[in-house]
Amino acid sequence: MSGEHAAAAEDVQRSHLVALVGLPDMGPARLRLLLDGRDPVDAWEGLRRGRIPMALSSRLGRRREEVVARWTATVAGTVVAERWAEVAASGQSVSWYGAPGYPAALLDDPEPPVVLFATGGSVAEGAADRPRVAIVGTRRCTAYGRSVAVELGRSLAAAGVEVVSGLAIGIDAAAHLGALRATDGAPPIAVVGTGLDVVYPSANRDLWERVAEHGRILSEMPPGSGPTRWCFPARNRIVAGLADVLVVVESHAEGGSLHTVAAALDRDRPVLAVPGPIRSPASAGCNRLLAEGAAPACGPDDVLGVLSLLGRPASPVLSAGEAPEPADLGTDARRVLDALGWDPVVPDALAARTGLPPVALIAAVAELTDRGLVVETRGHLERRGEERS
Repeated sequence: MSGEHAAAAEDVQRSHLVALVGLPDMGPARLRLLLDGRDPVDAWEGLRRGRIPMALSSRLGRRREEVVARWTATVAGTVVAERWAEVAASGQSVSWYGAPGYPAALLDDPEPPVVLFATGGSVAEGAADRPRVAIVGTRRCTAYGRSVAVELGRSLAAAGVEVVSGLAIGIDAAAHLGALRATDGAPPIAVVGTGLDVVYPSANRDLWERVAEHGRILSEMPPGSGPTRWCFPARNRIVAGLADVLVVVESHAEGGSLHTVAAALDRDRPVLAVPGPIRSPASAGCNRLLAEGAAPACGPDDVLGVLSLLGRPASPVLSAGEAPEPADLGTDARRVLDALGWDPVVPDALAARTGLPPVALIAAVAELTDRGLVVETRGHLERRGEERS
């Protein structure tokens, strides 16, 4: 077969694969079973006749007839070439398992995505020659956790490490924000649980666009797919699979980040956890991971050290740490800032630490808040660091 004919045949398979992914109720696990031993064109024709593999049939259970009927009806009403043209016109690139451009890190994955859509750079751009670190954590993060995630994201990207995360509110967003702040840093990678044309959560639209501009966003979900309950755990396995190392910044005791930890351990990826205040619910999951043997991530150098041990060294971090504090703080404001440390503190405890009368304490906190050095989160006062720089 000539190169021209081979490329045409490849386009036919790719267009049918994209059409299969877009069928109703077609999740990643079902797609893998549908394609087991068959190419996308054969699978499509099988559905046209209402035929599916036995393994997939048993997976569907009592809903088999309903789901297969929907697939058959959709196949009958779909023009594959038109569906492919819609995806191509969106500017997304598409890769599938085993094809050129598919991320090498996922080839040996126990649950590899059959297809990956990408916006920004190509699916595998930069993936072969740069180390990657996934930074994950709770959506309900504290100012401490947000600050640490920004610092890690910025410092690692500045060292040439691709920061991988899920573009969720909280720690994920902070890590990507930090990576984008690195001058000439490695591009960030986001893995999302929706179609690339469905921004979720909508509050992250600006960050989503910036990541697409400077890095790339990946998804195994076809265009138009909204959020579902199962799409985020499915997304988390890809985050874990792409990364050389996973770092958990903050996680509640039963936080969703722990699902990503389980996926990382299943894939023999090292897991590091950022120690947190023992009284902070947002750090309960991280502190438990540390008690169970996870390595501590007390700064970017800890993460870079693990990468070096894995044979994936990055450049040394040239500058890290907290943003400098203004030199012209009032005496009371400086006293409050020193008393805060880096743990969340309730106002009554802060008053006891500083010994300031209520009026002076309120004025000092107001000065620190106005200057972006302190933030109030759910009744606690917290010091802000790298994230404000």
